[in-house]
Amino acid sequence: MDKSLYVAMTGAASTLRAQGAVSQNLANVSTPGFRALLSHTETFKIEGHGLKSRYDATGVDGGFDNRMGPLLSTGKDTDVALREGLWLAVADGEGNEAYTRGGELQVNQNGLLTTAGGRPVLGENGPIAIPPHAKLEIAGDGSISIVPLGQGPETQAIVARIKVVEAPAAEITRGPDGLFRRSDGEPAAPVGGAVLMTGVIEGSNVNASDALVKMIELSRSFEMQIRSIKTADENARASNSLLRMGG
Repeated sequence: MDKSLYVAMTGAASTLRAQGAVSQNLANVSTPGFRALLSHTETFKIEGHGLKSRYDATGVDGGFDNRMGPLLSTGKDTDVALREGLWLAVADGEGNEAYTRGGELQVNQNGLLTTAGGRPVLGENGPIAIPPHAKLEIAGDGSISIVPLGQGPETQAIVARIKVVEAPAAEITRGPDGLFRRSDGEPAAPVGGAVLMTGVIEGSNVNASDALVKMIELSRSFEMQIRSIKTADENARASNSLLRMGG
């Protein structure tokens, strides 16, 4: 393969990967607790016959931006925001423990406490079920108190405690489902004390203007790389034509 064609092709592939990450970030500008996806380019040695100095570059998953998003006041009793470095434990699609920063919670029609995306929120003994109630409060330590339906305020009692865990960003990976897990597959350590704020959610940490500028830059790079591919192809065709004429 022509060297210039190969360089342009690998560059275009890396740019497409980066565009995918930026597109997903832009789509989640308003998603509570969303962590911006990162991408970058890494070099790797080309194995096989040839010079030992042969290296190539490819776009790779760069993880996620762990900076906190803005805190947005909602006043809703079921909305929570976590302290930095902490994660809300939820059940993934297979019922396994996973983590999120999205604190926009709700009680579904079956009485389960879930995220806005429908993920069951975990407590000390599994998914949290909330009995019929007239009032619900979430305290700073994650404990959930209710006044049972038809009862007076003197009957208020704690019915569950939200499981909040601590894990450094370096030990956490993001899955295709948008949830986070420890890299070693082990559950993260639960923490107590004042772990969250109520009536507040953490917004997405995506900077929309920066993401738009990045998308424009990537689009221009991709156009240039495609133009280079076409030029290399045209040059190859011209060379072949000259060879045939000379033959």
